[in-house]
Order: sequence, then structure tokens, then C-alpha cells
Amino acid sequence: MNVNLIGNSSLHRLSLNVFLSLFLLVTAWLDCAHAHEGHHGHAEAPPTALSVSVASDAAGRIWLAQSRQGQVWVASLDANGKLLGREIVVNPVAMKVAADGEARPKIAVAPNGNLYVTWTESLKKPYAGYIWFARSVDGGKSFEAPYIVHQHRDEITHRFDSLQVAANGTITVAWIDKRDLLAAKAAGKAYDGAAIYYAVSTDHGKTFAPEQKLADSSCECCRIAMTSKPDGTVAVLWRHVFEGSERDHAMAEIGSSGKPVLVRASYGHWKVDGCPHHGAAIAVGEGFGYHLAYFDGAGDKPGLRIARMDDHAWVTSPPRRIGDAKRNAGHPALLSIGDKVWLAWLERETGGYEVWAMASLDGGRTWGSATVLLHSATKLDYPQWLNLQGKVMLAVNTVDKGLQLVPLTQ
Repeated sequence: MNVNLIGNSSLHRLSLNVFLSLFLLVTAWLDCAHAHEGHHGHAEAPPTALSVSVASDAAGRIWLAQSRQGQVWVASLDANGKLLGREIVVNPVAMKVAADGEARPKIAVAPNGNLYVTWTESLKKPYAGYIWFARSVDGGKSFEAPYIVHQHRDEITHRFDSLQVAANGTITVAWIDKRDLLAAKAAGKAYDGAAIYYAVSTDHGKTFAPEQKLADSSCECCRIAMTSKPDGTVAVLWRHVFEGSERDHAMAEIGSSGKPVLVRASYGHWKVDGCPHHGAAIAVGEGFGYHLAYFDGAGDKPGLRIARMDDHAWVTSPPRRIGDAKRNAGHPALLSIGDKVWLAWLERETGGYEVWAMASLDGGRTWGSATVLLHSATKLDYPQWLNLQGKVMLAVNTVDKGLQLVPLTQ
């Protein structure tokens, strides 16, 4: 494992309105031009070590999850990127772990210090998978035996898992599921897309309650974005198939009581019969709801958008265009701390890849100028923000240099 701490002197000359990010090659709207594959508009890709997940704990440590040779490995790093102790294997029995693009192992740290990891096992049937979960209750020294989260065990699509741990310790795992699509086909009924299912654990990951359906007609291959409020409410954001095959975004809140209600979160009216392979990002806003960042391929100006969602009136602010669609800007990352919001993405240009970023100091009402902060001749993984004891850091996995950690001057 190769980890480097980047100390770029130019960062110290930047204002609070800019900082660094990264992400993987994005071809979302170009992919959709080839959506003749219909609802399976994607191909199975081999796992790659580039696709990783990171999380931070209360002690200021960084936790890294990645897949190698059919096993999920977890490592602990200090704020300088130095490996602490040894890497730990999560699943002793090797399996085909989905680890490419929108799919990858996930890691989260609970308020009590427990570590939780989820991943998708790719099965023999095309697009089929199981969602696995494992926990460490000894600070990452070892992991208990992993198990499948969902009770439904048919060899069908249970894929693209997402993991969220709320402040009250509740664990929510969500995924894309095709059981209802197959049931509809068997009954001779129409069904658009797939579905979103989720399972909740209230005993620190010892068990999960039976899974529940969050929504029908989700897009099939876009990552699910999740975040949680201080009261434990979990917000889920995904690309949805609305009437007329409009692939905009929907969201819902999962709380301790009441059935989640689906609301429309974007109105680009992007009509495409295929999956864009392009998930969104979400972060809790300060006193108003949520920040949303997503890709919209509609009209003559496709590209990234940033908006705010009111969680009482459920009204989205007019979205702001960000990035250069001609350079495949996409796969945004968001971090919100109080009124400060950080947004980052990557664009491809002739010589490789450029990382762009911008920031808001007033809760997303206004944004500073977008600035290019990094150039790489090799592929980059998706951007991932870290909050290390109040200090903002970006984690960037690269092909040639491994994981890069970029501390930001505030």
C-alpha cells in the first residue's frame, strides 16, 4: 500500500473558496449515448485496486478499505498517511468483490469506535450479487465473521451497496435490488429500472432487521448517496426513473417512525433508456436541509449541478452548473461543516486529468470561483472528503502514487 501526504505550497496561497479534490475518469453522459443496451446499460468490469473507501475516527485516524484478490482489506493511517499497525483482512474466504467505478467496498466508523464494512459479492449470473457486512468491535484489530445483510437470497441483483452510520449508532445499508423487476416480468407486467432496498441495525451491527423497500424504479447502476442528521434521520439520494424514462434524482428520509416518502430532487427531465453510471453526492445543510450535487445529461448543456434542498417544503433551489461537460466533469464529492461547504470534481483533458474545486462560506447560497488544483497523467479514483478532528482533508487514490492525502488550509 502506497500512501503519500501532499504538501503543495500553492495551497497556502489559495483562499478559503478553493481546495483540492479528485476523482475517476467520468464518461457518464457519453456512456448514455450508447444506451441501446437498455436497462442493463453497463458491462461487468473486473475489480481494480483503484476503487477504495476512506473514513475518519474521533482520534484523527484514517481508515482505508480496498479489495485485493477477492478479499477486503482494512488499514489505519495517521494524518500524515503513515500506516498504523498492519492491514487486516475482513473476509477470510475469498470471493469476487465488486470494486470498480460506482461499486466498491464501503467503510464507516461508529460513534463508539466500531468499524463497519460492506461490499458486494459478484455472483455467477450476470449483474447478480449479495451484500455483505462485517464489523470490528476492537478498534480495527480484528473483524468478526461477515454475513449477508439481506434475507432475500435469490441469485439476482443486490448490488451497489451504500453504508451510513448515524450519530445514534444506527446502521443503514441500502442497495439496488431487482427482485420486483423479475416478479413483474414473471407476471407479465411492466416495470422500469430496479428498486432501492435497505436494512437497519440498531444493535451495533450484530444483526439487521429484515430489509424493506424504499422505492421502485430506481436507476440500475448509479451509486446511492446517503448522509444523516444529528437526530439519526438518514437521507438517501439516488437517480430515479420517472414517468417517460426521465432519469432525474429522488430522495427520501429514513427515520425511527413513519414510512419514508419519496420526493423528487431534480428536474432536468433527462430522457434516456439506460443507466448513466453516475451517482450523486449529498451533505446535510446548516439549518435548512441538504446540499445536492449530481450529473444531469438533459438539454444542450449537460453537466454537473449543485443545489440546496429544503427538508420542510421539499423544494429544490435552482441548480447551478459546475464544471466543463466537454471535459467529462463528473462524480462530485461534498463535505459540509456548519456554513462551510466543499465541492470537488475531476475533468479529463488531453494530457490527463485535472482536479477542480470550489467552496461556499455561506451554506451554499453563493460559491467562490472554480479553480484547477491538480493535474495527473494517470487515472484517479473518485473524490472523498475527510473531516479529521475539524480539519478538512481530501483522499485521492491514484494509479501511480497510491493514496494521496491533501490537507487543506482553512
